[in-house]
Parts: sequence; structure tokens; C-alpha cells
Amino acid sequence: MKIIRVSCHMIKKYEPSFPLKNKHIQTLYSALFRKLKPLEMEIERYTLEDGDFVECYWHNKPLENSNTPIVILFHGLAGSYKSPYIQGLMSELAKNGFASVVMHFRGCSGLENNLPRSYHSGETADAISWIKRVSSRYPHSKLFAVGYSLGGNMLLKLLGELEENSNLDATVSVSAPMQLDICADRMNVGFSKFYQHILLKDLNHSLEKKYLKHPMNEHIDLKKKDIRKLTTFWKFDGAYTAPVHGFDSAQDYYTKCSSKQFLKSIKTPTLVIHSLDDPFMTPEILPKINEVPSNVILEIYPHGGHVGFINGSLFQPDYWLEKRVSYYFKSFL
Repeated sequence: MKIIRVSCHMIKKYEPSFPLKNKHIQTLYSALFRKLKPLEMEIERYTLEDGDFVECYWHNKPLENSNTPIVILFHGLAGSYKSPYIQGLMSELAKNGFASVVMHFRGCSGLENNLPRSYHSGETADAISWIKRVSSRYPHSKLFAVGYSLGGNMLLKLLGELEENSNLDATVSVSAPMQLDICADRMNVGFSKFYQHILLKDLNHSLEKKYLKHPMNEHIDLKKKDIRKLTTFWKFDGAYTAPVHGFDSAQDYYTKCSSKQFLKSIKTPTLVIHSLDDPFMTPEILPKINEVPSNVILEIYPHGGHVGFINGSLFQPDYWLEKRVSYYFKSFL
């Protein structure tokens, strides 16, 4: 494993106080306690080739002839523009002269998507299409991307698939579940079951709504009344995610869509930020040194939870992660 510590004088070193070294506090603090001023957003509905759509929320959207640098954000499972980590980064990026846009995965913006299918950790086609659209519309702008959790895994897989053709100048992946089967196992152990329950409650609710619009039994072998039995990611992905997206099983989906195997092919400068105490996964998911090219930097920290990385104290939190991401992208301007 290649571990590189950040040593840039423009931002404070990541040194959380004792209470913030708790992985669950790091993971939950923003969602429970952070208060953010609502950002002005411009909504763009982007139609995909299969007739479905994604909604993309812009903050500080530039004119088309502009050379303003742009950051595309990919949220995590059940995330959206409302997620504190999304709004926090968009605000930080604006302070540093960037435009930003979060591409919602299908059905995540508040509007149901048009098809029985949804999104998953390895679905790169929608993101590739959107990146190409932004790149062609803003040919004079530097283009960056950051992915969180599921979005981070998707982004790393995309970079490996496209190699030198990503259309991106640099990227950041945060708390990515780079081996999905290991993560699915971890989420069913101890307190991590709490996170699994919260996420599956949202996913199951979304799946129930699909039965009102589509003949779901023509696509998956699951009765609506049995959705409540999908109490683990293995069960949910086996019953819905895998079959509706063309995989043989949950294991087939996990094997083909885990980003760890794609890291060696990444040609775009990429920063991977991860914590060893992430309650959504184990350190086993991290790559070995021969699995990472020189243009991929790993910053591995002992503390940070899942998409946390909050500096300072409980009463004076400093959202270090946002500053780190912004600083990294500024180094390419």
C-alpha cells in the first residue's frame, strides 16, 4: 500500500481533536449538526440515450464561452444536492473561483426516473455522457470531478475504463468502496448495521414506488410485499440491482463493478482520500502499491470515518475535506 500524507502549507494539517477521532462521530456529525445556507442552484435536466434523464444542479453556472474551471460532483448512495458534503464543497469551490455541478444519479434528485432500472456503483455510462456534454459545452474550461462513496467507486471505475480519454484534468475520490463484496459484508456487522438499515430504508422505499409505475415482475423476481425482507445489501442487490441491470447475481455485480481492479489503468491525475476507520468498509479494500500508478495519490488517514474528515473540535468544527479537495484542484490551474 502506498500511503502519502498531505503536506501543503495552504491548509491546516488534518488533526481532529479527541472526540472527532471517533469514526461514527466523523460519519454522522455533518448530517446531524451542520447548518448550511441554501445555495442558489440552476437545474438542468439532461436526457440520456435510453430516454431516461438525470438532473444536474449547477452552482455559479458559467457562460458557455467562459474559461471558469468546473467541478462535476458525484454523490454517494441515496445522496443528492441536499447532502451536506455536496453543499459544503460547492460553497468552498465557489469561494475559490470554481463553478460546480452535481450530477444526480437516476432518481436521486427528488424526481423518479422513467425506467424500471435505477443506478449502481459501477454505472459509468450516464456520467461519461454528462462529462462529454460539459466538456463540449465549455471547451475553454478546466474540468474536474469528485466522487463520494458510491460516486467515488463509480468515478475510479470510469477513469480506468477511459484511460487517457476521460476529458477530465484531475479528479478526487473520497471514501470509495473499492471492493463491493467486502463492503457489503462489513455493513452487516455491528453498528454498521445501523447505516445499512438507514440506506436500505431509502432504497426499498424507492423500489416500492417503481411497482406503481412499472410491471416490475416482468423485470425482477420479487413481489412488492417482499421488499421489506431486503434487509441487507446482499439481499437488495441480489433481488433488484443485479437482475434489473443485467448482472447474474449480487456477487457478479460486486465483482464486475468494484473499482480496485481498474486503478492500474487510470491515466488522469487522481487523489484518493480514505480513512482506516471507515465504518462502511475495512482496510482490506485498499489497493497494494503495484495496483496504483504514479499519477494516483493515496492519502490514507487513521481517522475520518465515512466522508467525514472534520478537523477542529465538536464545538468549532473545520470541514477540512472541502479545503483539501479545493486545494488539490487549484494546483492544476
